[in-house]
Amino acid sequence: MPRRAPLQTGVVYCDDNIHRLRQLPGDSVDLIYLDPPFFSNRFYEVIWGDEAEVRSFEDRWEGGINVYVAWMRERVVEMHRVLKPTGSIYLHCDYHASHYLRVMMDSVFPGASRFRNEIIWVYKYGGRPRKDFGRKHDTILRYVKSAKWRFDDAAVRIPHEPASIEHNYRHVDENGRRYREDNRKGYKAYRYYADEGRARDDVWTDIGSLHHEDRERLGYPTQKPEKLLEIIVAASSTVGDVVLDPFCGCGTAIAVAHKMRREWIGIDISPTAVGIMERRMEQLGARIRLDGLPMSEDDLWLLRPFEFQNWVIQRVDGTHSPRKTGDMGIDGYSFMEYLPIQVKQSRNVGRNVIDNFETAVERAGKTKGYVIAFSFTNGAREEAARVRNEKGLQIELVEVARLVPESAQKRTPQIEDLFPKRPTRVRDLPLPEARPKNARPSARDLIKSNRKRSTPTLKGN
Repeated sequence: MPRRAPLQTGVVYCDDNIHRLRQLPGDSVDLIYLDPPFFSNRFYEVIWGDEAEVRSFEDRWEGGINVYVAWMRERVVEMHRVLKPTGSIYLHCDYHASHYLRVMMDSVFPGASRFRNEIIWVYKYGGRPRKDFGRKHDTILRYVKSAKWRFDDAAVRIPHEPASIEHNYRHVDENGRRYREDNRKGYKAYRYYADEGRARDDVWTDIGSLHHEDRERLGYPTQKPEKLLEIIVAASSTVGDVVLDPFCGCGTAIAVAHKMRREWIGIDISPTAVGIMERRMEQLGARIRLDGLPMSEDDLWLLRPFEFQNWVIQRVDGTHSPRKTGDMGIDGYSFMEYLPIQVKQSRNVGRNVIDNFETAVERAGKTKGYVIAFSFTNGAREEAARVRNEKGLQIELVEVARLVPESAQKRTPQIEDLFPKRPTRVRDLPLPEARPKNARPSARDLIKSNRKRSTPTLKGN
């Protein structure tokens, strides 16, 4: 049995959630919301271009729906264990696997009364197929652990429409209160309007999905609106309760939990997503502790190539190259100045790499660029010096050691080391942009990278 430490909240774990769930104490969480990767098709769309997101791709999807459900079941079993007897779990899914997942949930949460709702979230955005009815809803399965579950109906009521109020309560007294006359019992009675709202049912039509102009949108394709999570958190938890999101993504659930004065825990396998969450929570004034992020040179050396590239670009608050292939040697662009960056997960980077990067920088119309690697040869440094003197082209050679946090506390990339004259505080900066869709590596690219990368230790090589 794994050793389980006392529950800590205000933390985001960067790890496969099955490992972290097994370390959480039983009966410790009040509410779980999970929005796992949908079984949308055989090749799951990569969100951030982060290899960690599909590291176990072959284990989850190549065996078909049964393998996917088994992968989910293993995690849901642990979620059932960590829920308090009064706790609830909301599983967000779409039409591809909702029926399979409901059967799985029935087996993990046995008893007819443990399944409480199949919530239909209806939205308007998205494509409209010509040969099918438009798919405009997701399914959220709500289960409870025992017959003592918590639910606050009053917290999630829907306000009556003004037209309905005016129609049913037509009269107004001298104090401005609306009322209606009731003669059904043979005498005249006056019933005043009380704005308690109507009870919410299991079809939610009053919450739209996010579109590209929404202010809360962070560029995460499967990001859910905060209003959706506000209803779930309000209905099944109270102030001070613990909310857990084991597939945290860009952190909507924990952000809403913080705003509503709940304790929270997030888990996500993607270092890039964890970095987005850190910035998002900092902007809310939350104290956030990160656990599991790469922090040493050895950790970074063991990352897969796309993961390593993501870490470096995020470390300098840069943006990714708009193309995943044919990028002409430019992997991303620096913060503010938009200077080219090339990332090499290599040691002893030589003169030829610098020479090729010079051409890429000139082609981009810039006079400065960065090459980031574990170490450089004397030839590389001589070439950088030569091109500076002869062409006025400044190629900065940045060793990974300069980007590694000095403190033992694990944290996401910041930009103080590479850009020490930053004009503002980190928490005041805009959230880093997600990798453009056409810049994301495909699942095939990432699986190939996963198989190709060997994992020797950095030291002694």
